[in-house]
Amino acid sequence: MDEQDRHALGMKTRRSVLGDAHVDRAEAGKTAFSADFQDLITRYAWGEIWTRERFDHKTRRLLVLAMMVALGRWEEFVMHVRAALFEGELEPDDIKEVLMQSAIYCGVPAANTAFKEAAQTIADYENKTNG
Repeated sequence: MDEQDRHALGMKTRRSVLGDAHVDRAEAGKTAFSADFQDLITRYAWGEIWTRERFDHKTRRLLVLAMMVALGRWEEFVMHVRAALFEGELEPDDIKEVLMQSAIYCGVPAANTAFKEAAQTIADYENKTNG
């Protein structure tokens, strides 16, 4: 696979996992300074890693959520919570289970912050699905 094909596959995967609206915003926000980085993550994070066959996207999403809790990368954590819920991959109880597991392996303070960070996105999701 050449780099152009990897980029195209990465963009398709990125849109599938994060949703068109998020990817469109990211693409619109590209600058001359950030364009190479966006190309890198599209080709390698999305075109190489997320397309590997061993794990499905749901499993990869659960891993990403747990890693973002462990690292305290809250903006990325919330982005993946939102995408997981609104793209239909996960339910709020799935996220809760990741956070419960994270409380043991990453620490209660990290899980406490994660519950707080996820709360508004989960409320938005529940309002959309119940209202």
